[in-house]
Amino acid sequence: MDSVAHPTPYDTVIVGGGPAGLTAALALTRYRQRTLVVESPAPPRNDASLGTHGVIGLEGASPAEVRARAWQELDGYGLADRRDATVEDVVALPDGGFEVRLDDGSAASGRAVLLATGVRDVHPEHVAGFAECYGRTVIHCPFCVGWENTGRTWGLVTRRPAYAALAATAFRAWSDDVIAIAPPGMERAEETRAALRRQGSDLVLADITRLHHEKGELHAVECADGTRIPRQTLLWDLPQEQVPLVTRLHRTLGLALDDAGYVAVDKGRATSVRGLYAAGDLTSRWEQGAAVAAAAGAVAADTIHFAATTAMATATATTATTGTTTTAAPVATPAAATETAPATVIARQGIPG
Repeated sequence: MDSVAHPTPYDTVIVGGGPAGLTAALALTRYRQRTLVVESPAPPRNDASLGTHGVIGLEGASPAEVRARAWQELDGYGLADRRDATVEDVVALPDGGFEVRLDDGSAASGRAVLLATGVRDVHPEHVAGFAECYGRTVIHCPFCVGWENTGRTWGLVTRRPAYAALAATAFRAWSDDVIAIAPPGMERAEETRAALRRQGSDLVLADITRLHHEKGELHAVECADGTRIPRQTLLWDLPQEQVPLVTRLHRTLGLALDDAGYVAVDKGRATSVRGLYAAGDLTSRWEQGAAVAAAAGAVAADTIHFAATTAMATATATTATTGTTTTAAPVATPAAATETAPATVIARQGIPG
């Protein structure tokens, strides 16, 4: 896609409208930055969720309700725009900043870009009944919907020995009957089985082919050899992958990924690419969930704002030293650019105040 002649300018473009992206948008709005949030029209990763949990004031609210509330709040300020589209590319501009190109042929520019795309869960392709149970009795996160599955018989489905070994103890808050189910080729299987049996649990080595359920209420797991294992809840350790945009930026901009394939960020959520930030599930397997993602979005917004004010101060000092009357191109809106970074921002970045 060729560059758009006049991309719409923003201070920050946020790719993704989940908890991380929307929290960052609200924080940047209150810093008086002009912000664009690009939300994919595809169903979000948490589309199957029956409610949000662990976020104070939003307990039980559906993901759609949370987004609607967020935009009602953002619209009250009038500084954040929303675009329902898929970002195809983010291109670094010669003079700094980025051009964000959308699949509808339009583009926007921003001095900073925040990736808040989340990740994709890779669902099993040939397990009958998985889709009907997913989000109810087949869960991917015990902290998200463990409460709703309390007192049931659980199965931990994983191919990772270290995770399987947790079956006997890690989920006792919700169930006292948890076994591990793993594919026959799992490493250290006998060692893991012996350890689990000593703790009153077990490891079943089998390929799952069907989930027997009534309208999403699981009651048995069928294996490839025809064996049925009575279980009411499955905690399924799903593989994850980055969205295509992140994979593309890894290739074109050199966006660094860690050994597990997640976007590498520092404490301020800055990536290896100057001006490009990332917050939310795409940065870590073990720091996922609405509350954690929202916190990461807030930290990213602080970092973006502080970087903007620092850049403006540097540009002002440079022009003053050279004795010219030329003003540097603004990095943020004038009101935000002239503010002194608040103490909370400085503290979050670990910079002495």
